[in-house]
Amino acid sequence: MKMIKKTWPFHVMLLPAMIFLFVFSYLPMGGIVMAFQDYKPWEGISGSAWVGLDNFRYLFEREDSVQVIWNTLVIAVAKMVFNLLVPFVFAILLNEIRQVGLQRSIQTLVYLPHFLSWVILGGILVDLLAPGGLVNRVLGEFGVNPILFLGDNNWFRFTVILSDVWKEFGYNTIIFLAALATINPSLYEAAEMDGATRFKQTLHITIPSLIPITIVVGTLALGNVLNAGFDQIFNLYNPLVYETGDIIDTFVYRTAILNGEMGFGTAIGLFKSVISMVLILISYRLAYKWAGYRIF
Repeated sequence: MKMIKKTWPFHVMLLPAMIFLFVFSYLPMGGIVMAFQDYKPWEGISGSAWVGLDNFRYLFEREDSVQVIWNTLVIAVAKMVFNLLVPFVFAILLNEIRQVGLQRSIQTLVYLPHFLSWVILGGILVDLLAPGGLVNRVLGEFGVNPILFLGDNNWFRFTVILSDVWKEFGYNTIIFLAALATINPSLYEAAEMDGATRFKQTLHITIPSLIPITIVVGTLALGNVLNAGFDQIFNLYNPLVYETGDIIDTFVYRTAILNGEMGFGTAIGLFKSVISMVLILISYRLAYKWAGYRIF
């Protein structure tokens, strides 16, 4: 009771956020029942017919559903791998720059894309990657025929993954730079006295010191394995690349909102949420087992 009297201002301060969380995150969970109904908006949840697991069964029977799940896994896993590998390498290279001004200038430049929305970047990429855009004009100088980066199934995934890495790797580098700052300088001094070159110091001191945080970031990213980036895909894709570019989130948008199959769309969303929750639990367990990381 004494503790509550001392800390009640903090509880009051948290109250608006808790109310917001309850209204926008917990109350909408009641709509999950639509996944088990042939939901009709004009009949409402109480009046729509109950169909049990038919929507989930339909999910795996539809050929396009299986393709969408596969697209999501391919794009999401590729993003996870490269958004871990590229910042890891870039942080090491950036750490080797001894001129502080130059280092900070480079950091600022690579951070900037993270703060731009995909609405803006999508419009820029559409112009740059168009058949008559800057990228194709440059490639044309080397005798390369125009490439439909956003209209060819063979190129769309590559474009999506590369553009996402370009947007996020600078911001993700912060984690590894913070880990590099915790390395004891005496380790490098001792290695230098023993005749170790900068490459050997990186190989035997820097990289091993980054392995624990790399394991933590990698395992925690497993929870997002079904989040391939709705904002990005929605702003870049078109019917020409549905075969390789359509992901679960965009598929739900089209089936639930545009086609009115709200029960089916809810079933897909619930399927994704359950899988993500299981993966998050597994990732926390792996992070604790391999790197001793835990939140609670």
